[in-house]
Formats: sequence, C-alpha cells, structure tokens
Amino acid sequence: MLSILVLLVQVGGVASAAHAVMNVRSSRGAVAWSISLVTFPWVTIPLYWVFGRNQFQGYAEALRGAFGEHQDLVRQAYQELRSQITPLPEQLAPLEELADRLAAIPFTSGNHVELLINGEATFTAMLAAIEAATDYILLQTYTLGDDRVGNEFRRALIEKAQQGVKIHLLYDGIGTRRLSHMYRRSLERSGVQMRVFKSTKGKWNRWQVNFRNHRKILIVDGAIAFVGGLNIADEYMGYKPRLSPWRDTHLRVRGASVQCLQGSFLGDWYWATREVLDVNWDVQPSLEADQTAFVLPTGPADRLPNCILFFVNAINQATERLWIASPYFVPDDSFLTALKLAAIRGVDVRILLPDRPDHFWVYYCAFSYYKEMQMAGVKFYRYEPGFLHQKVMLIDHAIASVGTVNLDNRSFFLNFEASMFVTSLPFIQAVEQMLLADLKECRLVESSEEKEPLWLRFTARVARLLSPVL
Repeated sequence: MLSILVLLVQVGGVASAAHAVMNVRSSRGAVAWSISLVTFPWVTIPLYWVFGRNQFQGYAEALRGAFGEHQDLVRQAYQELRSQITPLPEQLAPLEELADRLAAIPFTSGNHVELLINGEATFTAMLAAIEAATDYILLQTYTLGDDRVGNEFRRALIEKAQQGVKIHLLYDGIGTRRLSHMYRRSLERSGVQMRVFKSTKGKWNRWQVNFRNHRKILIVDGAIAFVGGLNIADEYMGYKPRLSPWRDTHLRVRGASVQCLQGSFLGDWYWATREVLDVNWDVQPSLEADQTAFVLPTGPADRLPNCILFFVNAINQATERLWIASPYFVPDDSFLTALKLAAIRGVDVRILLPDRPDHFWVYYCAFSYYKEMQMAGVKFYRYEPGFLHQKVMLIDHAIASVGTVNLDNRSFFLNFEASMFVTSLPFIQAVEQMLLADLKECRLVESSEEKEPLWLRFTARVARLLSPVL
C-alpha cells in the first residue's frame, strides 16, 4: 500500500508539473513549479493547486448565464451608457483604443469626480450619502471591521434599513474572516442583505482560495458612488497607533461612471447570490462638472490580464512625468520594464511607498528592486509620518488614476479590483497638489542605500522569490 501511495504521489507530481508547464503565466514560474512538483511532490502538490492557479473559474460563465436571462435589461442599460462615450485627446488615443477593447464602456463624459483625502473626509462623505439614500444602497468592501468605524457604518445601515431602504452589503471572505456573528446578526435582523464573496463557490472550485475581491465600492440610489483605497475599519481613521496616521485616498463620483461602478458591484453580487438586483440605470450627467472618466474593473476571471495590460499601456504614454503612490511594490517584469523605459526616455518617474511595514515579506521585497530601477533613473520615496495605503497614478498633465490596485502581482493577476481614470485638468491638478504634499513628507531613497546589511539583502531576495503570491 505504501508503494502504491508513493507511486500515485509521484505520478500526481508529474501530472501537476505538466499542468504547470501548460498553464502557469511566466516561464520562470512554470520552471520553478514543475521542478518542485517532480522533486518534492508531497509538499508541492497541495501548494501548487492552492497558490499556482491564476485563472478564476466560474465567474465569467455565471455572468454569461445572467446575461442570457436578462439580456434586454443589460442591453438597455449599456446602450444608455454608450451614449455618454466621448473621444480622448490625440495623446491618449492608444489608451482609448485599449479601453474600448478591454471594457464594455470606455471613457464617458458628464462625470464629476472629487478627491477624498484620508479617512475623516472619506467616511464623512460616505455616511452622508448613506443618510440621504431613499431607494437602495450597494456597499462592497474587502475588510469590514467590528470596531469603532465598522460599528458607525453598521448603525447607519440599520437606520436606513428600518426606513425601508434596500441595502445589499458584500464583503470578501478572506479580508473579513473575523467578523463577529453578533455584527452580522444585527444587520440581517434589520433587513440588510449581507453576503460573502467566496472564491471557492461551486464544487469544482474548492481550491480557489488564493483569490480575493479587493474592491471597495459604495453606490447610493444609482446617483452617487465611491471607490478607492479605504476599507471600513479603524486603521483607516488612524485608530491603530503602530501605523497611524493612515494616509489614503478615495473618490466621490457622479455621472455615467456611477453606472459603470454599479455594474461591477452587480457582477460580484450575482457571483455570490445568483440574484439580479433591481436598480436605477438612469444616467444622470453631472451639472457641476463635465469630466471625462473611465472605470476599469479587473480580475482573475478576465479573458486577458486586463489590469496589467492597461497600466503598462498607460505608463507607455508618459512623456514628462509618472508619479505613482502604492503601499506595496512587487510588480512583474513587464511593469518593471515599462517603468525603466519611461525613466530612460526622460520621464520623471517617482514611486511613493510607505516607510512603515504592515506586511513583512511585501515590505522587504521592494528593497530588491532598488538598484536596477535607480540605475534606469527611477526615484523611490518613502513616506515617513505613517502608513501610506493610497493607490494613485499621475501621468503628465493628461490623466490621473485612483482605485484599489496595488503595484503587486496579486492586484495585477489574482484580485478583483476597480480603478478610475480621469482626464480632466482640474482633477489632475488636484491630484498633483495632493502628491506634492505627500512628497514633502517623504525621504528620497538614496542610491547609497544599496549597501544594506547582508541580512536585509538576503531577506529582500527571498521575498522576491515569493512575489507571485504576495
């Protein structure tokens, strides 16, 4: 029996290695997995089938089924949205073409997008929108805390539910794994429809535990939306001393882009519940501003790696400056190459990262990129006052982005994410002023820091080996 078991494991290792050769995204990853699977099958087989998968099964098929059942409604909604599509300036034509291929709705006019800087401004605006709701609230978060901030939102949602407002709350099963039963029960008793986004849904998807839904979206009555870096938890208000003050950025959105964000939420809700919600699809162009914006929902269920494709193409359009703020820097080779090429052709490339770690391996992985990036002319800045968690990109005076995407392989390939890109000059200038203020709180990483202690350089290289799953 033991011999048969050993034989089966070895055969399983070879079969899994063949699967890795055929399916793993990068050649280096395929080589690493296949060698490990053949050499150490007892350990590597379970690791591979948990962490080696890069395609989320079942999601796209579920949405196609929903479209088949409700195609008239979907076509009507998208037809109204497409009436708001607007062309971009010539400089951004390549980006516009890619957006049109990757997303059903590319850049639209009639939007009003406002920056919300840090937790107080963001949560105040979100709670005010919730209080003003008259029909429905759609709330999606990666982390929902049973703490001061989380309970403030809980009370606001219960109050609106008791007034007859329909509330649908969706959270990620990994990011919010510690939510108390009492918290859930109080919301559900008040009438809030509360669901978990589980990547393992379906009997053939039991091993899909390496995927996350990292989106943070709030929709109120189909008229106003919020998206950005902030989850609903105490640390985002700076209530956790080790990482405070917390630095983050969110957006308040009106106009056609609200419906695009709403469509993203409804797809995730359908995966979790197989329910199609009755929502408002009327496009309400903003009377305050006429900004051009684009919503890019991405995830591991995409036919192509839409997230990395769009961000790399955006970087390639930079001619003067490329400023990026992210809590993590664990990108893949194509992203690194795009950054280096931008710096070599004279673009002012600045990467803002936190000086304090919240995840050990992710923090130290960034050190392994310093030398090669600085040789090309890329400048790294470390934000010193607290933890920098915002996900912001500024390209020339042409386009700015705020969303949920970190500069890591997880966001590019394994997470469901949502980003907004805005081309209107007033918004771009607001992002510029925000990042200039952040840069004043940063220290420039000098090239002399390449001569770090041996333990740090070794730790950084080990962390880089783990980059596909960080």
